Amino acid sequence: MTTLQKGDKAPEFSGVDQNGKTHTLADYKGKKLVVFFYPKADTPGCTAEACDLRDNHQRFEALGYSLLGVSADPVKKQAKFAEKYSLPFPLLADEDHSVLNAFGVWGPKKFMGRTFDGIHRTTFVINEEGVIDEVITDVKTKAHAAQILK
Repeated sequence: MTTLQKGDKAPEFSGVDQNGKTHTLADYKGKKLVVFFYPKADTPGCTAEACDLRDNHQRFEALGYSLLGVSADPVKKQAKFAEKYSLPFPLLADEDHSVLNAFGVWGPKKFMGRTFDGIHRTTFVINEEGVIDEVITDVKTKAHAAQILK
């Protein structure tokens, strides 16, 4: 779905997290950033993915990575999701799809023979210079940290 690939400059973005704090690409300049897009907060696959990243959060921090989750859920739903599972990283509430569209992860999907618009579960690993080091489209929700930190 996304046209962004390894070596591309990460798109500028701005989004509000579950605590009402705004995050932009510039906030992470000089840091390594993992931006993971997930379809819907508090659903089985998204919960497995977020909890796997939570359980490996110290490993990410030790390697200098910041984590940022993004879905189209409202702030309130992101806050409940983060609280329910003790998620230690920001979750952007991208209701207007500006971040989803910037990264090219919103678009047609097929599920049970039906086509609809939705979020393609995708993760971007961005280096200190704001360049994409890796795009993961085949996300293994229960072992996503291992995919990223391989």
